[in-house]
Amino acid sequence: MYDYDLLVVGSANADLVIDVERRPAAGETVLGSDLAVHPGGKGANQAVAAARLGARTALLARVGEDAYGRLLLDSQRAAGVDTAGVLVGGAPTGVALITVDPSGDNSIVVSPGANGRLTPADVRAAGGLLHASRVVSAQLEIPLETVVEVVRNLAPGSRFVLNPSPPRPLPAEVLAACDPLIVNEHEAKVILGGAGASGEPEDWARLLLAKGPKSVVVTLGSEGALVASAEGVFRVSSVKVAAVDTTGAGDSFTAALAWRLGTGSALAEAAAYAARVGAAAVTRRGAQESFPTAREVEALGCADPGDALPTPGRESDGVPGAARRGDAL
Repeated sequence: MYDYDLLVVGSANADLVIDVERRPAAGETVLGSDLAVHPGGKGANQAVAAARLGARTALLARVGEDAYGRLLLDSQRAAGVDTAGVLVGGAPTGVALITVDPSGDNSIVVSPGANGRLTPADVRAAGGLLHASRVVSAQLEIPLETVVEVVRNLAPGSRFVLNPSPPRPLPAEVLAACDPLIVNEHEAKVILGGAGASGEPEDWARLLLAKGPKSVVVTLGSEGALVASAEGVFRVSSVKVAAVDTTGAGDSFTAALAWRLGTGSALAEAAAYAARVGAAAVTRRGAQESFPTAREVEALGCADPGDALPTPGRESDGVPGAARRGDAL
């Protein structure tokens, strides 16, 4: 019935990465490493992560007619992603400026570029892709009205997964479609507003669920994650890994979760698998080049059976990490 296990509708950026000893304070200049350029963007990252795991994946995005756009298209095709939905032109390719400190944590500033020109009309024109996809995943590095249009054009029976990053209040129409809504601590509090200012993570999960999503995943760094649905709220534990760079790990988590849900896995089971994917990703530098294959994820799950499963972290940019050996996030 479906040609694709996962359609990702979202951003495609060139990641410009500099390693720093520490991130600068306001008005301060620090020296960093040589500049490294990698294919990135939350949408493009998710598509590559899912394809690496073996999912039949397509991407609906927009890039510029420039060198960065060609870099992104080449990366998608190399991973096996169907790029028929990637539109070219209208603005320069989006760029993310990323600093990474010695602990592997990062700070990110995004210039949307062509991502801001992915319009509701583009979504309507891609109706064939939407109706051919078992699961559709989106983020908020593209215009919110475009995400709303995705929800309105979902095929009957398909599943919608949203990571609202960068976070903003969401219309009821979008919240009601989410299955699940995937948030970290910062994103949860933005969406909840004053209602999420206090309380425990279990409270956030229940409050988010009351806003309309069919299910919710709240990621909690070294404390693991919570999955919430009509069946209740459950914890998924974390694993200790030697984290090198958390860039893109949250995208790999979301992609893996979306794909496994489409195969029929229960939410907690899918989150546990996705957590292993995210943990594997933080052990290598970069975003897309760090994403594991299914065989590598299986090896991680068997490498240290005494450890619990990994989960994404709390970073305010939405990029999850995993508990480090001897050091929590």
